[in-house]
Amino acid sequence: MNSNMFKSLDLESIISRVYPDSIIISYVQVQELWSGYGSILRLFLKAAPVDSIIIKLIKLEKAENHPRGWNTDNSHSRKVKSYEVEKNWYANYADLCFASFRVPKCLLLSEVDGIQLIILEDLDSSGFSERKASLSYSDSKAVIKWLAHFHANFLNMKPEGLWEQGSYWHLATRKDEFDVMQESKLKNNAALIDQALIRAKFQTLIHGDAKVANFCFSKDPEYVSAVDFQYVGKGIGMIDLAYFMGSCFNGEECACYKDEILEYYFSEFNSAYFRKNGQEPDLEIEKEWRYLYPFAVADFARFLYGWMPNHTKLNQYTSNITESLLSKF
Repeated sequence: MNSNMFKSLDLESIISRVYPDSIIISYVQVQELWSGYGSILRLFLKAAPVDSIIIKLIKLEKAENHPRGWNTDNSHSRKVKSYEVEKNWYANYADLCFASFRVPKCLLLSEVDGIQLIILEDLDSSGFSERKASLSYSDSKAVIKWLAHFHANFLNMKPEGLWEQGSYWHLATRKDEFDVMQESKLKNNAALIDQALIRAKFQTLIHGDAKVANFCFSKDPEYVSAVDFQYVGKGIGMIDLAYFMGSCFNGEECACYKDEILEYYFSEFNSAYFRKNGQEPDLEIEKEWRYLYPFAVADFARFLYGWMPNHTKLNQYTSNITESLLSKF
């Protein structure tokens, strides 16, 4: 599905609900949504307090094609729920975020002719115009800080209207991929790994798709903003952290930086928790989450072995951590 399919929409009338006197000068497609479920457009405006805004247009029809061939009923159901979750996130949770874990401001949620619309602040025009495919350790600290502050802020919050179990790869929604996994000790123990993460005492809200591509960077190296909240829900902070590391570092870099990253993450987590609550967090949070870090790595590896077993993220680092964990079962 591309932007041409939305030309029948009276976008100017829709945008006037946000900025009554605005006029759309032009628009460009930022990207198509995964599996052809819609488009993200940047609209350029005049007679408005901003020069541009972002509009996410979603048509919840089952995709005919999938980039990896996973156009199944399970996949479609997961996508439908993910967009409902994102709408609920912007309606009920986004305003609870602060500058240290910035998210785009939601300007309007609507539905017209069966098309869902999420109208957002354009982060590019707000100073977060840089996108990166890989990071140095120094550059990664802005995202690690974002994650730590996000997790500290939403600790123990109930995921009402969000995923009861956050992340796009958790076992309950990945039956198709699990079924095609080759028999292995990881497959045999996948449910135990999943349950260890679900039953953790200390839960928070996790982003659920915290790859480097979902962060917008500013010229100030300390601040980033995150986008794409389709898989936000309950979980432990290590799920986001482990996934983020794999998205921007190769296996050797993950092994090199892991201890330093964990130290920095928990330093920022504790600092953010203290600022919000006026007291230090329970020491058992860090203890439990450090213990569960290998579970998060192995859980994502389980998904990849079913979804794309030759993926570059299945490297020596993930293999060593997964095998070490499984040796204790």
